Amino acid sequence: MNISEKLMELLEICIEKKVSDLHISVNTEPLGRIHGALTPLTDLVWNEEQMQALINACLDENEKNEFNTKFSLDTACSVGKTRFRINIYRERGYSAWAIRRLEDKICTVEELDLPAEMLDFAKMKDGLVLFTGPTGSGKSTSLATLLNFINENRSCHILTIEDPIEYLHVNKKSLVHQREIGTDVTTFANSLREALREDPDVILVGEMRDLDTIRAALTAAETGHLVFSTLHCADTVGALDRILSMYPAEEQEAIRRQLAMTLKGVIAQRLLPRRAVKGRVAAVEILKINNAVANLVRTAQFNQIYNILETSSGKGMKGFDTALAKLVYDGLLEESKALTVVRNKALFFDKLALLQTPPEQSGTEEVKTTASGFFNKMRPS
Repeated sequence: MNISEKLMELLEICIEKKVSDLHISVNTEPLGRIHGALTPLTDLVWNEEQMQALINACLDENEKNEFNTKFSLDTACSVGKTRFRINIYRERGYSAWAIRRLEDKICTVEELDLPAEMLDFAKMKDGLVLFTGPTGSGKSTSLATLLNFINENRSCHILTIEDPIEYLHVNKKSLVHQREIGTDVTTFANSLREALREDPDVILVGEMRDLDTIRAALTAAETGHLVFSTLHCADTVGALDRILSMYPAEEQEAIRRQLAMTLKGVIAQRLLPRRAVKGRVAAVEILKINNAVANLVRTAQFNQIYNILETSSGKGMKGFDTALAKLVYDGLLEESKALTVVRNKALFFDKLALLQTPPEQSGTEEVKTTASGFFNKMRPS
């Protein structure tokens, strides 16, 4: 797409003020999300004529045809080193823009304060690894970090399938090819099927949106590829329910067996208001599929996986309530904010009490951190 003068002015404001999301709507001023809260960026109220002029100036004929046909368009653009993901849609008969600012660079796990255990997934040779969490929880940023780690440390072929391409990767130790839906390939499922003939070692699927894509991703993971993808759901165990629910009832038993063999891990993220200063902090839950978890997946005993999550920190797992307790203990999150999202309040308070008890009194080593802050480096996905 093209960047008109009006759009460029707004995007430059987003860069200057570290706006994570920009909303342009008819009959209101442009709103930017700063540290999670929406605030006006200018006092100019856009009318329908100005909105249509913006669309005419920015979209080429193919993009206009897609928008007029589907009433929605996904695209992306760059201003200098900063990349923006754009969705244009219709509401109440008018056009509106939702623009996500991505990081200027791909940060490391250390720079983002991500749990070091996440790198274990980047070192795997095959299997399926899922990132989950609500919109704006940092999934794309974390995935870009893992791919960059692979790119810097392994000699392999990385293939990404995205809608649109978000973070741009250059060849380092690995060869990286990035394909965009609508430009380089028609659908996620088709691209995954084609990928099996393109000699990839690592495949990133931007989102598992439908059953065909899930089937193709599982097949790729089964055939010796390391596959990363995302799902929109609340936590790690919820991802299993989400996948299973998309299959017909008569197939679910077979799919549970397939998941138990091919799924290697699920990472769930959530960004929360940071205590005392502006910004947000991330709670990260990590589920690794060991023999015990695989057996529970195979037998559909998903609820019991929560117990393993909270009692297996020594095996590289990180439960969500443990992560919240550690954030509160470290002074990064208000206890009242944590209580609005905890899964089990009793467990949360037990974990917090354990952290507040000196090791010599508790007889237990202090719980390791599961999620310190993304601060302002982490941008929503």
